[in-house]
Amino acid sequence: MVPVTRVVAQGTFDILHPGHLHYLQEAASFGSELHVIVARRENVTHKDPPIVPDRQRATMVEALDPVETAHLGHTEDIFVPIERIEPDVIVLGHDQHHDEAAIADALATRGIDCAVERASALESSDERLLSTGQIIDRILETRE
Repeated sequence: MVPVTRVVAQGTFDILHPGHLHYLQEAASFGSELHVIVARRENVTHKDPPIVPDRQRATMVEALDPVETAHLGHTEDIFVPIERIEPDVIVLGHDQHHDEAAIADALATRGIDCAVERASALESSDERLLSTGQIIDRILETRE
């Protein structure tokens, strides 16, 4: 029997775009089972809060091919779902504000033994909108 290598990716995933898919495909390549933690609206403090409701964002993420399961984040402690999933690898998005060393230290303090990696950026092109902010800006430009 082949051992399962659990990978965790996490993010807001407000309006899905090619950058999200690239991140999740790359994260999935680190193992055999990709779990995604979708941030709850009240926990998103480093940028504008998501427009799409929590459960809907999780449902959409779980429908993507590379994703085994999507989980909503914990309201008070970001490490609660990590402890439940027991990942071998956590893959951070290329532009996420988290510091790899700080995450690794927090994991070690909690007795969670897993690697922390950083995904690459998806190359931009004139046609692709690679952030939720870009999509919202385009909508506003064309709907005014």
